[in-house]
Amino acid sequence: STDGGRNLSLDSIPMGLPMSDPTAWATAMNNLGMAPMGMTGQPLLPDFDPALGMMTGIPPINPMMPGLGIVPPPIPPDMPAVKEIIHCKSCTLFPPNPHLPPPATRERPPGCKTVFVGGLPENGTEQIIMEVFEQCGEVIAIRKSKKNFCHIRFAEEFMVDKALYLSGYRIRLGSSTDKKDTGRLHVDFAQARDDLYEWECKQRMLAREERHRRRLAEERFRPPSPPPVVHYSDHECSVVAEKLKDDTKFSEAIQTLLTWIERGEVNRRTANNFYSMIQSANSHIRRLVNEKAAHEKEMEEAKEKFKLALSGILVQFEQIVAVYHSASKQKAWDHFTKAQRKNISVWCKQAEEIRNIHNDELMGIRREEEMEMSDEEIEDPSEMKETEESALVAQVEALKEENDSLRWQLDAYRNEVELLKQEQGKATRDEDTTKEQQMKLLQQALQGMQKHLLKVQEEYKKREAELEKVKEDKLKIETLLENLKEQDSSTSRVCACSQEKECPVEKTLSNSPVKSEREVLLVGIISTFLHVHPFGASIEYICSYLQRLDSKICTAEVEVLMTRLQNTFRQELSGVGASLEKRWKFCGFDGLKMT
Repeated sequence: STDGGRNLSLDSIPMGLPMSDPTAWATAMNNLGMAPMGMTGQPLLPDFDPALGMMTGIPPINPMMPGLGIVPPPIPPDMPAVKEIIHCKSCTLFPPNPHLPPPATRERPPGCKTVFVGGLPENGTEQIIMEVFEQCGEVIAIRKSKKNFCHIRFAEEFMVDKALYLSGYRIRLGSSTDKKDTGRLHVDFAQARDDLYEWECKQRMLAREERHRRRLAEERFRPPSPPPVVHYSDHECSVVAEKLKDDTKFSEAIQTLLTWIERGEVNRRTANNFYSMIQSANSHIRRLVNEKAAHEKEMEEAKEKFKLALSGILVQFEQIVAVYHSASKQKAWDHFTKAQRKNISVWCKQAEEIRNIHNDELMGIRREEEMEMSDEEIEDPSEMKETEESALVAQVEALKEENDSLRWQLDAYRNEVELLKQEQGKATRDEDTTKEQQMKLLQQALQGMQKHLLKVQEEYKKREAELEKVKEDKLKIETLLENLKEQDSSTSRVCACSQEKECPVEKTLSNSPVKSEREVLLVGIISTFLHVHPFGASIEYICSYLQRLDSKICTAEVEVLMTRLQNTFRQELSGVGASLEKRWKFCGFDGLKMT
């Protein structure tokens, strides 16, 4: 904006003094204390004394100055701005000293279009002010005061910056040197209510436009609303009932059914239709259960495939490790270089680590399967009875629900019969025969429903009697269990006393097969482990568990110890042919009776 003020061109304004009279031009320049210069930059008066008051720092007049009607070249941004003399029709503006600091201005108010102009000549008129400042842009109003200042309002904000460019200029009316015809202009921002009001209106308009743009953007990115649910009718009811039977359209149909029920579309006339749709929704549960079972089957098959693949990988790892071990023997080892031996040893360690990781993973899978099998097969009789009781209770509740549904259907049929009776008097004779047939059919349906209801009630009474019998049996079994616990406690006390008496005799008579305290600890840990696995476990499985506690334990030591204790551990063979497997079981309770 300041650059625009610097390049003010006044080519359309005639000059105050004719350039054809060099003497008059020299006299005007001499009165201002400047050296008279011609159009080419040469001095007009060769004998001019610069000591007579010539001002320093003012450049000479040249043909490229704005006041002469020729557009100056653009000013580079790194060079200081040089203000030139401006010639108007009734006055002349002389620039300030470029070495002086720029004139001070107040803070610019928002939307400022009005400037304060001080230092005007006393004889200055509004016409002269308009002549000077209309070069900056369209002037809307001038408010002049009697004390040599005025306020000028422009049409646009950028025109204020051009007017500020004239701050510091000296103005002279015509060629007079009287003080009343001269002055130093001071231009500054002015605060006007009209400017502030227009600025606020513009800001509100921009805010409205921004809100409108945001609203359009939000509506563009807003997800579309779901399609509206159709209103209930017999036709739409039949369509939804067909969709409920189709797996691909079930979710859409069930949402429509839920909306209808929440709207309150269920009444006496439509109750049967809604009941049939709810029945269809209930039948979809079976399809979902079957689908879940199929997915579970696929998951089990995938587990089996993974286990088989993992076992095959372990076999290959074992073969690779065997190759490394055979290569490490002296027959082949001596023929390798040091670098080759180092690589073979590193590869062997890496292969053993990976093999151990995969082996632990496979053993964990097998352990989980065995734990699941043991949890499924070991169940207390009390839990079995509780499950039977819960099954009976569930059956009784199901019968109650069927009884209620049958009652509701009976009420619906009775309501239909009453509606038919009311409409019977209004109908014609031709329709009477059809109504009588409908009545007969409805009566037959009612009789069938009543018979079915009686059967359901009889089954309900039988189930209640069976439930009471089961409760009585449960009480008897609990009393028997308490008596057995009391007898066991008394016998354990007697056995403890007899064992205390017989222990020293047995110690002297029999030599114990357990030779050290470490073997006693191993027997206890193995007994606890096999007690948790009632179907037995292989010697490798037992040793893998013990090696987690102590890595020094070997398989041969454990197997010798277990063979010595024949009354505590028993070895059994399971499987046929290639699947033959040896399993150790804990038989301490049976061995106690034998000894």
